[in-house]
Amino acid sequence: MEGSVFCEQHEIVKENGIPRNQMSKLKKHTVAASRAVMNRLVMPEDSNTLGTLMGGVLMHWMDMCAAISARRHSNSYAMTVTVDRIQFVSSIQLGEVVNIESEVTRAFRSSMEVGIRVIAENLKTGKKRLCTSTYYSFVAVDTDGKSITVPEIIPETDEQKKRFRDAEKRREERLEDARRMQNMTKEFDSNR
Repeated sequence: MEGSVFCEQHEIVKENGIPRNQMSKLKKHTVAASRAVMNRLVMPEDSNTLGTLMGGVLMHWMDMCAAISARRHSNSYAMTVTVDRIQFVSSIQLGEVVNIESEVTRAFRSSMEVGIRVIAENLKTGKKRLCTSTYYSFVAVDTDGKSITVPEIIPETDEQKKRFRDAEKRREERLEDARRMQNMTKEFDSNR
């Protein structure tokens, strides 16, 4: 059997790199099952001297929300690997509510792409506006920090299916960036 590992009793121990005792745990999950929503009120300690939410605080909140989606999908620990470009298109004012929504858009062997969007809500006027949208990638790990296999994701809506298809290209770009970073690291280390 291709992709299988046999023990001395010729019993299948692993199939396609997944321990046999974990096969039943890898049921497919829907995108909706990974969805996470966080709401935060922007307080003075979250804002800068201009009275707007600090970007670093927002990025921390985004990472937390995305991690919930990744953990919900993988049923394991999840570590942030990459964050795609973040562009703040609208500042968030002191006293406004930040709505952060995330969901797994694609699952690979041990990694997951999580789509995230941030919406600011003015409680006085009721108006909402998109502030940023990006993708995070996570890897599922066990308690020893070793990567583990994650369940497949099932996109259901047309938007989810498009994001699922497009995720492969985004992943290729991230892997190319990782190769460039590894080369830069080697070059840096060799010059020390």
